[in-house]
Amino acid sequence: MSRTIEKLLVANRGEIALRIMRSAREMGIKTVAIYSEADRRAPHVMFADEAVLLGPAPSSDSYLKGDKIISLAIELNVDAIHPGYGFLSENAQFAQRVEDAGIIFIGPRPDAIEIMGDKLSAKAAVEEFDVPLVPGSDGEVTDIDAAKKLAEKIGFPVMIKASAGGGGKGMRIVQNKEEFSSQMERAVSEATNSFGNGAVFVEKYVLDPRHIEIQVLADEHGNVVHLFERECSIQRRHQKVIEEAPSVVLTDALRKAMGEAAVNVAKSCNYRGAGTVEFIFEPGGKFYFLEMNTRLQVEHPVTEQITGIDLVKAQIRIAEGHPLDLKQEDLRIQGHSIEVRVYAENAAENFMPATGKLFEYKRPQGLGVRVDDGLEQGMDISIYYDPMIAKLITFGSSRDEAIARMKRAISEYRISGVQTTLDFASFVLDHNAFISGDFDTHFVAKYFDKDALSNDDLDLESVGAAAVANLLQGSKAQQSVVTHGKTSRWKSNRT
Repeated sequence: MSRTIEKLLVANRGEIALRIMRSAREMGIKTVAIYSEADRRAPHVMFADEAVLLGPAPSSDSYLKGDKIISLAIELNVDAIHPGYGFLSENAQFAQRVEDAGIIFIGPRPDAIEIMGDKLSAKAAVEEFDVPLVPGSDGEVTDIDAAKKLAEKIGFPVMIKASAGGGGKGMRIVQNKEEFSSQMERAVSEATNSFGNGAVFVEKYVLDPRHIEIQVLADEHGNVVHLFERECSIQRRHQKVIEEAPSVVLTDALRKAMGEAAVNVAKSCNYRGAGTVEFIFEPGGKFYFLEMNTRLQVEHPVTEQITGIDLVKAQIRIAEGHPLDLKQEDLRIQGHSIEVRVYAENAAENFMPATGKLFEYKRPQGLGVRVDDGLEQGMDISIYYDPMIAKLITFGSSRDEAIARMKRAISEYRISGVQTTLDFASFVLDHNAFISGDFDTHFVAKYFDKDALSNDDLDLESVGAAAVANLLQGSKAQQSVVTHGKTSRWKSNRT
């Protein structure tokens, strides 16, 4: 049974909120933005047909207020809520409350979110579908001595991982049995403090792994397809910073095998919508299921570039109840795409966040260049949210062309007032390991040389009076945007 979405509330902020709204507008769907006091003049607020203030800047007082968001959606006669990524996007309770309110949740069913949100239940679900798993414990381990014996059987090094973990938290690499007990105690403690769940499990630690993920789409009628892979091995603190599609390491046979495994993961939890199945890829061609992200990924644009498929539009159509109009045999990889996450961080100082004001902000342009962002010149990089400024994406007919375009785009990007990771991205793109494709998730530890970075964008003294002028001009531009033909379309609940 199909349902028509005419009005969509985007329960998020920044670049992902704006990206969702653009696709919705192309589909003739009206959009509602929510915002915190810190985001009052953010581009996603200006773009939406309606905008509503949630509360103060901290996420706990604004973007994580699920009940308030649902109440606003009911008040504004919203048909659907899109959670984007982060915040409430993988909160099964929020998804259930949305559906209980008679509103369409653009994402998977709550039970699928719950199953895949816990690594132990996810492993149990996919095991029945013969998805390759990393050798390890069958479930939670509580007895340290028994866990140590299992680790010895698997063979060191092993990894102790929090069942509810993510982003590198609650993970401990154990090199030998002598340090096992202390590392397990630390992992349990960190998991309890970070997630309120101290459950941990033990598995083989794959040396020199690559992180490869597969994009899937599934509808309510049992149809599932995969949209090929993304290479996500360039990471810092277990979080991705550069992604590309396709991966240079996969053969056609491996791509088919991993794609089929990803489809089976989706089937194991009766998945609906867009999702990503993450794998650890071992030198030699073996791969193991890592986890499933039950949402749109930050790096989804590279998949859109090589397939020509708008993943947000696909999510919306699936949520409306339409069957997929894609068949696996018809899907093809076209060209190559690379994404660089532009963070307000100082790579030379262990990627520490660098908050401040964007004195100058000019995006690169030209053939094969895409910028997904949610900031404008003169705005602040807030301490309350993720420090990502933008996603810089390039596309080319070949990997070499995509790399060349990325280098050109980085050289055109003009950002001053905060330190960014663009210098780190340039370092990676110029490194022989990346160019050859012979790299893994330890790239930063193996090759990163902070002394090779340039600090030009941090040299505020050189910006001088020009920076102040840019800031003033940016403020005036913001004021003109606020009053230019948009205010009359917004409801009085915008404050």
